[in-house]
Amino acid sequence: MASAIIGGLLRAGRPLDSLLVLEPWEAQRQRLAQDFGLQACADAVALDAAGLAQAELVVWAVKPQLFKAAAAPLAGRLAHALQLSVMAGIPSAALAQASGSERVVRAMPNTPALIGQGMTGLYARAAVSAGDRQLVEQVLAPTGALLWLAQESQIDAVTALSGSGPAYFFFMVEAMMQAAQELGLSAEQGRQLAFATCGGAAALGLQSGESPTQLREKVTSKGGTTHAAISSLQAEGVDAAIRRAVLAAERRARELGEEFGR
Repeated sequence: MASAIIGGLLRAGRPLDSLLVLEPWEAQRQRLAQDFGLQACADAVALDAAGLAQAELVVWAVKPQLFKAAAAPLAGRLAHALQLSVMAGIPSAALAQASGSERVVRAMPNTPALIGQGMTGLYARAAVSAGDRQLVEQVLAPTGALLWLAQESQIDAVTALSGSGPAYFFFMVEAMMQAAQELGLSAEQGRQLAFATCGGAAALGLQSGESPTQLREKVTSKGGTTHAAISSLQAEGVDAAIRRAVLAAERRARELGEEFGR
């Protein structure tokens, strides 16, 4: 996700020398250099030397399990800056304590951000100003659509729905491709048909003022092929299974915060 943000900023015209990145892993530093021409710092000391004290915004883009280890060497260095976290689970209070700044925004993007088609949910602590929100929006705008939330607890719901959602979609496409091969189509034909169909349906849903139920019913003639497919899905309890899956993801997001953000 850090790469998606970096790429979006550069495409939007942000100068390369305005970005400072701390990346302890050599392989990742080499990848950043190869992909963006960006020379990342290996540790907090190097980041200080590169100009951390002048940073307007600090982006936290590490796995929640690594948050405490990443925060420890930066203690006392970040209180001047607005903090933006794209970590799942870690509460804003933990970011405020680790950074020394109450100006904390939590964001939950998803992988389509890599192509500028992402969906990001955002929550701001009380100390975040209108100008801070505008800065966050400018940084994340190249990644796709943004949605501000009134309550921090809703971030876990966003994590479960849109953050993890692309994986649910790809899981369904895998099954559609397998079915295509059972019906005599090639894997590539199944891939093209499944992705184009799902992408077109999503575009229609976004542009239409109708509900998903209404759109589905328009395609579903009683006694027809779609009716047979939907009836099979309902008989298998697929709709209930999807709801349970989203709830499981939300529960795990809360658990990550409790385990690694306290």
